[in-house]
Amino acid sequence: MVDFLVRTFVKDYKDTGNNRVRTAYGVLSSFVGIACNVFLFGLKLAVGMVVGSVSVMSDAFNNLSDAASSIVSFIGVKMASRPADEEHPFGHGRMEYVAALVVSFLVIEVGWTLLKSSVGKIFHPEDMVFSLPSVLILAASVAVKLWMAYFNRTLGKRIQSSVMLATATDSLGDVLATTATVLALAVYGIWGLNVDGIVGLGVSVVVIVAGINIAKDTLAPLLGQAISPEVYKEISQFVESYDGIVGSHDLIVHDYGPGKSMASIHAEVPNDVDIEKSHETIDRIERDAVNKLGIFLVIHMDPVAVHDERVTYYRQLTESLAEKLVPGSSIHDFRIVNGEARINLIFDLVVPREIPTSQDKELAAELGRMVQARDERCCCVITVERSFCASAHEEK
Repeated sequence: MVDFLVRTFVKDYKDTGNNRVRTAYGVLSSFVGIACNVFLFGLKLAVGMVVGSVSVMSDAFNNLSDAASSIVSFIGVKMASRPADEEHPFGHGRMEYVAALVVSFLVIEVGWTLLKSSVGKIFHPEDMVFSLPSVLILAASVAVKLWMAYFNRTLGKRIQSSVMLATATDSLGDVLATTATVLALAVYGIWGLNVDGIVGLGVSVVVIVAGINIAKDTLAPLLGQAISPEVYKEISQFVESYDGIVGSHDLIVHDYGPGKSMASIHAEVPNDVDIEKSHETIDRIERDAVNKLGIFLVIHMDPVAVHDERVTYYRQLTESLAEKLVPGSSIHDFRIVNGEARINLIFDLVVPREIPTSQDKELAAELGRMVQARDERCCCVITVERSFCASAHEEK
């Protein structure tokens, strides 16, 4: 069914990197969500009024809010598809994250409303009317919501859409809420126990938690999250695969929406190669990054001594001592300045993110003492920093 809808309503559906195709996916998801949720709202509201169940009617209004969420998603996807302009040179892709955040607030608001209603129902319970057809109708709505969750998650993964994944999570919360409502009616019908308020309270907590989780997931790219190890490795290996590049570091990726990224990286080149030749290589990598990775990449060129035995010796010495002092650390931008009685070793020390910045001066001083203990002429000039990767930078 999902593939049928996609093939029918999304032209060139396989070209998910195309902005027009992504927008078509978003429009399809929104309209399917609006249609299904409006239908479920009317159905559950009628059932709730017949059986006198606050949890059923609350669940109905939850579906109505889901329809509103689909409208928000539609607006967000359409705005995110707008091209770059003078005020927004990197496009409007982050509007999709904003839309997902709005969806999360709508989910939390519904949960809060249900929470207040359920608490009132616990203290002032009302009679319920058990109806087997009503239970069957609600059970059928669970199946519809399960399909909607699958539908939105499938589309969300295909185009890497946070708002679709948020909608899928919301649908799963509805599945749990409606299932709990069906159980409350079944308990009342079989044992005569009115647990409607208690069940509604439990459902409200689940809905609120789901909304908070959606908000957390969508706030991360808006605030600026660490690079995933997979993306870090992909970009680093891409840059280092070119002849004339001997290493890379300081990779930073800025997310401007799904499929819209800008990155910067330091690429190490041999210092004895003609600078124009190295610059030509850097230009080629930047052009290829746009075409092959879909990333606007800016590369800073760092000349390093690769054939100087003296530099190689001190670098290897410093690397081994740094690893001994701080396991998982690395160094880059290493260079030396020779003097008659003193050798300056200048480099950056990358330490794991869990080490507090308050220890930076102490670590730099201790590493300098360790190096000087091996060669008293050495004086280290160290800049301590941390990787922008989500985990410790892997050794290459």
